Amino acid sequence: MKTFVATKNSGKLAEIEAILAGSPLELQTYPQYVDVIEGEASYVDNALLKARALRRQLHDAGISAAVLADDSGIEVDAMDGRPGVLSARYAGVDASWEQRLFSMLAELRNTPDGARGGRFVCVMALVLPNGREITARGIVEGTIAREVHGGSGFGYDPIFFYPPLACTFGELTPQRKNEVSHRRRAADALLASMQTRV
Repeated sequence: MKTFVATKNSGKLAEIEAILAGSPLELQTYPQYVDVIEGEASYVDNALLKARALRRQLHDAGISAAVLADDSGIEVDAMDGRPGVLSARYAGVDASWEQRLFSMLAELRNTPDGARGGRFVCVMALVLPNGREITARGIVEGTIAREVHGGSGFGYDPIFFYPPLACTFGELTPQRKNEVSHRRRAADALLASMQTRV
């Protein structure tokens, strides 16, 4: 099924393409995709917002296809679940990823090791050509490291410590991360839901 991905994030796109390789979804990008302003309420709302926006843009261009979008973020227990859906805007809309990482490390500087729990959350939204919408969630638990480790991945990967593998996501190869990530879990849940609902 021809499926356009609603993202301009190259790192996210590469992960989605790798994770869904061999699935029924034949992923493509739409170069003219115009990003939407995300809300602050929920991952589900944001994922659907992006998917619906691209669907409208494709419709206006005379293209009928499925659309896939995701919204993800990091939730830190010691920060009362922040930044969550605001993860890409943490430390300011125009902040670089390096600034976001070091701002979070600074905010957690005095937080003891036992209170540094957190998780990555991803919600994927698929809008089928007939307009039916399917959403699925994936969560991976970990802790926030005290310093940056590894240069792989993107976003908060270098400070997200994953206890089962005893390293940060930033220290994993892309292939290994894609086996255990929140995005993988959301994709698996989405594909399972498709089998029962499509």
